[in-house]
Amino acid sequence: MTTSSRGTHTTTQRKNPSMCQHQPACPTADSADRDAARLLAHHPEQGWSLLCNGVLVFEDTGELLPDGKIIAPHRSSRGGQTITAA
Repeated sequence: MTTSSRGTHTTTQRKNPSMCQHQPACPTADSADRDAARLLAHHPEQGWSLLCNGVLVFEDTGELLPDGKIIAPHRSSRGGQTITAA
């Protein structure tokens, strides 16, 4: 068995600096209002957008957080109702 001279350290937390460099700072990815963060990249042809707090938002309203957590789609409670003017 050979051993590598290169040490490897693994951790469950990533220590990435915040992508949000403006003031006031956007809500963090783990806050309830995380969707209020500024848009960094928008790709409607692919169905996703990247917010400056690292959250990927998908067109079906699902989300992928920077730590890998998945937020299931959370469409409005109207359930496809159509509202028409009188």
